[in-house]
Amino acid sequence: MTREPIIQVDRLSFAYGVHPVLDEVSFTVHRGEYVAMVGPNGGGKTTLLRLLLGLEHPDRGSVSLFGGSPERARARVGYMPQHAHLDPQFPITVEDVVLMGRLKRGRGLYSREDREAARASLADVGLEEYGGQSFSALSGGQRQRVLLARALAGRPELLLLDEPTASVDVDVEQRLQTFLDELSRRMTILLVTHDLGFVTDAVHSCLCVNRKVRMHPIGELTGEVIRDLYGRPMRQVRHDRVIQHPG
Repeated sequence: MTREPIIQVDRLSFAYGVHPVLDEVSFTVHRGEYVAMVGPNGGGKTTLLRLLLGLEHPDRGSVSLFGGSPERARARVGYMPQHAHLDPQFPITVEDVVLMGRLKRGRGLYSREDREAARASLADVGLEEYGGQSFSALSGGQRQRVLLARALAGRPELLLLDEPTASVDVDVEQRLQTFLDELSRRMTILLVTHDLGFVTDAVHSCLCVNRKVRMHPIGELTGEVIRDLYGRPMRQVRHDRVIQHPG
């Protein structure tokens, strides 16, 4: 049975001025896949994410989401940025931030359904009691979870996550990892991460980005592949194992 392609990138090239960032990139992500995008800083991960969101446009080649342009697919995509670009002095509540994920062109005030969806998303990330609190009063880890709730509030079919473990401690990271593993059973996920320890067994494949792009099944992410990607040996830290000290 043919799987439905959700993301299709064909011979894409992109440069900022005279500085090439991505060169002849082609890959496909199918419905239900959980893909991790990894690579060194400056390798083009964030730029590729912006191209998928329709915030940038290829110099050559094409990007397709759900068989059409990224702009047309936005209502079906949830996006979690690495950081919240919100003025900390702006008086906005946690629920107001999450409700931004329900914004649609031409809509007026939020409906009861919008507010129920926002509260359900907050419950999903364990912050159901924080809806009325000021967003600026939260810790860095709590803000990350609110941004994830905002991405989920629109009930997306595709979830794009940019470094979701930024500013979170190990405990929150492990809970977030478990939650994303569960989410991957009901939606397509593309996760950008620099933390190879966050790439779990639930991930189907890795998109290795360093100007060129290669898609590897998770079992092929060997030390040699990682060394070629980063240009040097890398050590993977496992948070799920405890060292037993002698004596």
